[in-house]
Amino acid sequence: MSLVSVHNEWDPLEEMIVGIADGARVPSADIGLFALDYADDEETEQDIPTGPYDARILEEANEDLEGFVGLLQAEGVTVRRPAVTDHARSFGTPDWTTDGEYNYCPRDVLLAIGDTIIETPMALRSRYFEPHAYKDILLDYFRSGAGWISAPKPRLSDETYNVRPAQGSILNNHEPIFDAANILRVGRDILYLVSCSGNLLGLQWLQRALGADYRVHPVSGVYDGTHIDTTITLVRPGLVVLNPERIREDQVPAVFKHWDILWCPENVDTGYAWRYPRASLWQAGLNFIMVRPDLAVVNDLQIPLIRELEKRGVTVAALPMRHARTLSGGFHCVSLDVRRTGTLEDYS
Repeated sequence: MSLVSVHNEWDPLEEMIVGIADGARVPSADIGLFALDYADDEETEQDIPTGPYDARILEEANEDLEGFVGLLQAEGVTVRRPAVTDHARSFGTPDWTTDGEYNYCPRDVLLAIGDTIIETPMALRSRYFEPHAYKDILLDYFRSGAGWISAPKPRLSDETYNVRPAQGSILNNHEPIFDAANILRVGRDILYLVSCSGNLLGLQWLQRALGADYRVHPVSGVYDGTHIDTTITLVRPGLVVLNPERIREDQVPAVFKHWDILWCPENVDTGYAWRYPRASLWQAGLNFIMVRPDLAVVNDLQIPLIRELEKRGVTVAALPMRHARTLSGGFHCVSLDVRRTGTLEDYS
């Protein structure tokens, strides 16, 4: 029986991968990192800070991850962790050389849909070989009967990126590129954020890879930043949380036309411990995860959001996630649900 079986973001959770903060660092500056993460600032590419995070940050981040793992295990969830990696080591291709970042956000690098897990063609050079930290886990899933495929490795040449474009996207459409966190599963409907971490060729590749059982819908024109899970979070069939700063009422995806919408209250800023925040304040709150349709894991500082969820019958496990903005990962980002109970259904 395949250990990979997941069709949405809310069915009762059985198995999850949770990241680690060990060795996390900001990678060396290059055109891609600058275009995706820093082009809105006044600085140039040469001004981007790089190097390891302070040991205290990583210690506290791992403490918070362990608390999350403990809650999941208490709920009967099997938890797996990636291997520790030396992210300071250089690597490259004939076109470029870089170093690594972290194994903190499995949500970005691996996409589980149905009984298949996909290594995604990520937008940042520094994360090119990040799937290697999960190889032993992926081999176990493959031996259990899961499908295991990898999207074509992108070249990620300098021409991939548009730095501060006057119009159009930061990410060109030369080859399929997308992070797994650009995607949300709503049964047969798959939402795909077209942004600086996912282009239209990536959407087309994913649709063909998934086949006729799925409908991959572009979400475009709402947010040209990286991932979808600080803009849309699914709670259960019929209830979705949306980011009011990024989505207007006339931009709500059609799949949610009969759903109740919770417009996310302003998130509490948890701060950051680096020269620049690696993520917006929405990473600290809207980026939450469902253990089952009536249990959410939410940053403990997000009292307004917690109260709104509780009004809708959701029990909230409020846990600390002190460095969500520093490391660019809330509870949804730092986890990857690979098995939930339930079957493939149509919710639209």
